[in-house]
Amino acid sequence: MTPTRTHKVYAIERGTVIDHIPSPLAMKVVEILGVHQEGILTVGINFKSEKLGSKDIVKVENLKLTAAVTDRLALVAPTATINIIEDGKVVEKRQIKVPREFKGMLRCPNPNCVTNVEGVETHFVREGDQAKPGVRCHYCERLYKEPSELVV
Repeated sequence: MTPTRTHKVYAIERGTVIDHIPSPLAMKVVEILGVHQEGILTVGINFKSEKLGSKDIVKVENLKLTAAVTDRLALVAPTATINIIEDGKVVEKRQIKVPREFKGMLRCPNPNCVTNVEGVETHFVREGDQAKPGVRCHYCERLYKEPSELVV
């Protein structure tokens, strides 16, 4: 029998908590957030989760997510939930929604794609379901089943 362990994660007064991130993607989420001394950054990796098996959590003090950042997070952690904290309390809780299109936020790995040859802004269209989305390049029409690897 595995002993129960208590985990202490300090509360933040104002900021964002991103929960239900599939393990081990917390550091990719931190990279996407581009956190630069906004305040306390707490990263929890490999917590038990009934929904995911194991999950990561990222808490960032004084950070409010923009729609563009949320869209990029959707490709890495489509199962994530975002909690907005004000005065130490959750004032908003929302599920991430994977958008239908991504313009200028992904990099096409096809070296012959016009986006890499002529510097055209990238444009991808989501395929598949919300939980496991793939993306197709609008220009070269290649399908990528692991869009988290394309996030710039």
